[in-house]
Amino acid sequence: MEDVVIVGAGPTGLWLAGELRLGGASVTVLETRPERDPNSKALTIHPRTLEIFDCRDIVELFLGEGIRIPSGHFAALPDRLDFAALDTPYPFTLVLVQARTEEILEARARRMGATVRRNCAVTGLTSGGVELPDGEIVEARYVVGCDGTRSTVRTAAGIDFPGTDSTTWGWLGDVKLDAPPERGFANKAGAEGGLMIVPMPGGIHRIVGGDPNSDRPGTLTLEELRSAVRRIAGTDFGMRDPAWLSRFGNATRQATAYRKGNVLLAGDAAHMHFPTGGVGMNVGIQDAHNLGWKLAAVVTGRADETLLDTYHEERHPVGADLLEHTRAQTALMTTYSPEGQALRAVLSGLITTAPDMSRQLAGRLSGLDVTYASGPRVPNLPFSDGSTLFQRLRSGEHVKTEAGLVRPDGHLA
Repeated sequence: MEDVVIVGAGPTGLWLAGELRLGGASVTVLETRPERDPNSKALTIHPRTLEIFDCRDIVELFLGEGIRIPSGHFAALPDRLDFAALDTPYPFTLVLVQARTEEILEARARRMGATVRRNCAVTGLTSGGVELPDGEIVEARYVVGCDGTRSTVRTAAGIDFPGTDSTTWGWLGDVKLDAPPERGFANKAGAEGGLMIVPMPGGIHRIVGGDPNSDRPGTLTLEELRSAVRRIAGTDFGMRDPAWLSRFGNATRQATAYRKGNVLLAGDAAHMHFPTGGVGMNVGIQDAHNLGWKLAAVVTGRADETLLDTYHEERHPVGADLLEHTRAQTALMTTYSPEGQALRAVLSGLITTAPDMSRQLAGRLSGLDVTYASGPRVPNLPFSDGSTLFQRLRSGEHVKTEAGLVRPDGHLA
């Protein structure tokens, strides 16, 4: 019997697997897909996630391959949030395709001794683990659902997932551009809609946006994307050869409980939202970072089971804040009337003229301002021997500092 079975081998599940192994727990990850999805729903890695990767000594792999963007955006407003003011070694976002992120995280988990089994669809929960379609029971003391918005684990555990259905849809296309915007980036918005263009590895650009006609789900064609982009930007940038075309809605939901007995939820299984700001994958990884050391401590007998209750207590409010912010951004991004455009202009101007507002939005978007009852995240403090806090946290243990005792996840204890 394993200590933990994780259902879902996305970034959240794979990071959790590594954290559990760091804490001495045995773990198996079960993934429905036979191979990694080549289409990248997530591209953006935010500063706090980069700090987390540094605390486990793998950040250089990401920095060596990702594209750095020294700012973030709130509701795709023209004036961007300057991350240079943030107290972090990583005052930027990093663009890297999700498939590569998963590859790095899976290699780490396997290297640390986790088992990852693909082509294993979980059909339900049992009294001591999970069941597969052929009747096999994978036994475990705890089950963690990292299996997305349609989570089988959440449904089987009877955990409610209340919220709102989609009322608007965005679109995206990963395409080649013969006439890309200067520096490869673009941010256009107006009465005809809004879009952002971001360069990706391999000579591909992602175009993501929405317009007043984005009122339905369904298949997106290249001609539909081309037409929408032309209306908004006045050009289609020479788009061709689509690698992926998709639509996405603003359905917004959150699990009522992140823990029910020996079942826990993390990532998209716990919260879903419109992908504004590129924060979804980051919040999922940060869920796993909070849960991993706690669950490992419990299964190895170093902590009482009540420690697991703090996972919901600390991370459910973070998820609720995420939903509030993404809903607010969705409202601003999908207002195409003259009044709505005026509101966007006023708020955009405040980002440059009201530094405190800009700093607060940047702190929340980056994940650096998350604070629990025990205390805030602790920055990368130096020690007299030349080491730093992030380096010392690589052991997965608590670290004593002048600021106080720091937990394995980097927050004050």
